[in-house]
Amino acid sequence: MAEQTIDMQQHFAGDGERDPDITTVSGPDGVFISCTGAWVVLRLHKVVAKLREPSLLAARPVAIDCTAISSLDTAGALLLERLRCGYSGNPAMRLKDRRQQDLFATVAPGACLPEPLEPDSPPPFVQFLNTLGGTIITQFHQTKSLINFLGAFLLSLVGLLRHPGRLRLTSLAYHMELVGLAAVPIVALLSFLIGVVVAYMGAQQLRLFGAEIYVINLVEITTLRELGVLMTSIVVAGRSGSAFTAQIGAMQANEEVDAMRTMGLDPMRLLVQPRVVALILMLPALVFLSDIMGLLGGAVAVKASIGLGIDAFAERLQASMNLNHFYIGLGKAPVFALIIGVVGCFQGFRVTGSSDSVGRLTTQAVVQAIFLVIVFDAAFAVFFAALGV
Repeated sequence: MAEQTIDMQQHFAGDGERDPDITTVSGPDGVFISCTGAWVVLRLHKVVAKLREPSLLAARPVAIDCTAISSLDTAGALLLERLRCGYSGNPAMRLKDRRQQDLFATVAPGACLPEPLEPDSPPPFVQFLNTLGGTIITQFHQTKSLINFLGAFLLSLVGLLRHPGRLRLTSLAYHMELVGLAAVPIVALLSFLIGVVVAYMGAQQLRLFGAEIYVINLVEITTLRELGVLMTSIVVAGRSGSAFTAQIGAMQANEEVDAMRTMGLDPMRLLVQPRVVALILMLPALVFLSDIMGLLGGAVAVKASIGLGIDAFAERLQASMNLNHFYIGLGKAPVFALIIGVVGCFQGFRVTGSSDSVGRLTTQAVVQAIFLVIVFDAAFAVFFAALGV
């Protein structure tokens, strides 16, 4: 009695309806499929295994009897219609009432359609071309958006020149401290070490030709014209460019930028102008410091490698120095500062509402800024070489 009670509890649901069931029945007209119970979506999992039994699949019914079904929805009707489509001979459907007829009429048009085939994966070379093309298109649209952002900033800068009183001096001073003063130790140390490396390597190579004295000219040209401004810009892109993206990106993710626009405030004036202007003002100063420390590192390395004293290094440097190298290096600093600042702020405004977006676009801002700095530095080198400067 207890076993019968448990079986009844398993067979009947809480709403008093039986679980769906399906059997093969032989009659005077031939074999037919008998369906009973509630064929609704919450119960169909209990009959799926039975639908796959070999004896049921091998049957050739003349009809599928649905008159004993107590409840039916579109999921159950679709399952039965697909079962009917799997048999040859197009067996008939015995239905109980008009409601069942309407359900089967709803699902019948798409039930017997073949399952869509998975497309064959393209060859690896085609996949590579698809990926390459998608990347090019994405970068094209991003470059277009970056140029639009640069244009909007330059327009706001023109408005700032016409109305200087709109500049937020407190924010400008704060970002000048973060961008400039806080970067002095790392810029000075790296520039000193770069000067040491250039001098040591140059002395070793020039010693082969007995021209060690010209290592001073090598240090002067590489430091003042190229390495000073380039290394400083790369360091600032890693420090300040990433900070700009993270700061504005966090505000974008927290919807603070949208709140500013709702209150009628201009994010370009409040967030972008102080950061980029501070970078344009401070990067030339950092480049000047980098030049001094690079020359100092070169002097120390020259004294250690060829025994030339600091005083003699300074005299030789003064006699052979071409100030054009210094002016060219210093003149590239504002352009690089504009690139780093605009790219950092632009990527910050592209952040969505996730923390993953902040990290991904911060990395992208640093990579993109360094790439553009090197590209423009190469363009400047070609341009000045063509001018003979």
